[in-house]
Amino acid sequence: MEWVRKNGKKSMEVVERMGVPFLVFPNLKAENIVVHGFSTRLGGVSEGIFSSMNLSFTRGDEEEHVWENYARIGKAIGFGCENMVLSAQTHTTNIRVVTEEDRGKGFVRPRDYTDVDGMVTNIPGMVLTTFYADCVPLFLVDPVHKAIGLSHSGWRGTVGKIGKHTVEVMEKEYGTRPEELVVAIGPSICKDCYEVSEDVIDAFRKVFDEEIWEELFYRKLNGKYQLDLWRANELIFEEAGLQPEQIVTTDLCTCCNPGLLFSHRASKGRRGNLGAFLMLKED
Repeated sequence: MEWVRKNGKKSMEVVERMGVPFLVFPNLKAENIVVHGFSTRLGGVSEGIFSSMNLSFTRGDEEEHVWENYARIGKAIGFGCENMVLSAQTHTTNIRVVTEEDRGKGFVRPRDYTDVDGMVTNIPGMVLTTFYADCVPLFLVDPVHKAIGLSHSGWRGTVGKIGKHTVEVMEKEYGTRPEELVVAIGPSICKDCYEVSEDVIDAFRKVFDEEIWEELFYRKLNGKYQLDLWRANELIFEEAGLQPEQIVTTDLCTCCNPGLLFSHRASKGRRGNLGAFLMLKED
């Protein structure tokens, strides 16, 4: 099965280890301080609408299948699942500062937090983990201060500028400077596939200047709009102080590749979850 790539880009690489394919960004890999990856829907053991690398325990899949899927993706990317810290996503802009006390929460230990759509840490070996099926993963790496961030940005998170908020939390906690960051915007729904109603566009009009609206959305004859979450998040990072060359945007749309990636829109909600993983390497 061939990938449908957008805009003639080749900004992501497909890696396969032990029969498990996953996606990586060369710009993050080049820093040589992180282990990272974004899962596909291939290489797992789940069946039916969850086939096969479903990473959600809450969508109706067999629990033992999900455990095995995590074991496989962890070995393939190169991390121990017991070191993961899982988000608790509810389309907020809340960022959790992950400490040693959080190791394993959401996976081998219960979470004692809710409403967390982004996480940051400077602790090596801690695996920040977030989940997707059309929303936008945001990977942030500070190679100077050895700190990372990983945030989930749906349209609400994008309106709330969670990318900028993640940068600000890293500035406060770790001394990160925007000009030192390396950022990647991960696989998610593209502008061609993302039709939204006027109330969503009204929310974007309130927070983005009018002169850039034509970059973000256009109105169709049916009264709906096509919305570009990728470009919106690029602009948010630029507003946070990053230069365009610091930001790499995916060339892979979840909705254009439903046989390879889970897409809520393409499947009409009958699907599993993809995972994004980001970890500072241990010495």
